[in-house]
Amino acid sequence: MNDTFLNGRTALVTGSTSGIGLAIAKALAAAGAQVAINGLGSAEQIEHAIVGVNAAGSGGARHFGADLRDANAIEAMMAELANWSRGGVDLLVNNAGIQHAVPLHEMPVAKWNDIIAINLSSAFHTMRLAMPAMAQRGFGRVINIASVHGLVASKDKAPYVASKFGIVGMSKVAALEYAAQGSRDSGGLTVNCICPGWVETPLIEPQIEARMHGGSRDDGVRALLAEKQPSLRMSLPEEIASLAVFLCRREAHNITGTAMPVDGGWTAQ
Repeated sequence: MNDTFLNGRTALVTGSTSGIGLAIAKALAAAGAQVAINGLGSAEQIEHAIVGVNAAGSGGARHFGADLRDANAIEAMMAELANWSRGGVDLLVNNAGIQHAVPLHEMPVAKWNDIIAINLSSAFHTMRLAMPAMAQRGFGRVINIASVHGLVASKDKAPYVASKFGIVGMSKVAALEYAAQGSRDSGGLTVNCICPGWVETPLIEPQIEARMHGGSRDDGVRALLAEKQPSLRMSLPEEIASLAVFLCRREAHNITGTAMPVDGGWTAQ
């Protein structure tokens, strides 16, 4: 039997029409939450995501299509969510993110602006709009999907690294500001970052194939990860989702202000 400890709670997961975000949305639904998803994609992809989240839980998932580069669109989405959830979200997962990898001096200004807006500023807006109501209820969970690049840098990723360091810092500030809200019994209000290293999603398949050199896919994975990740194995989106669900438990009331690497030893070096 599933542990539906999130029954009666409402979650918003941004960037959840695929990948890590979709895995988290499904896991929260399986734990009993009513889930709002947000993200890009074709109508077919969005419908597929809704069907998957509904199948994992008890149904009722809904897509909110706000452009996360637009503060006004985010405000409208959060107001609509407050009506839909009868008071606002209890669980906020800021997962949306984009990247563009070129040297700093070649980075288009428009790309810089979009990456900072989606990866960092959108989380600021959702947090500022969601957290006061969480505090009133004495319970809330903010989980920001940062990256190993919120802890260490790599070349050719200036805006991405800046945004991920920024979200780790912002999360620590918010954790301090809200640390005393609620109680052990109510569950409190916590803010944490999960910082994945390599995660097995379709987006990295071309990088794996480029390193196979006639060998197996596993050979390609090991060659790719050998550059950074000592475990030589990737995480699955569902494993990141399991950590997110654990952070939502009442027992996690004193885990706040952290940046948890799931990186196979990358940042231990």
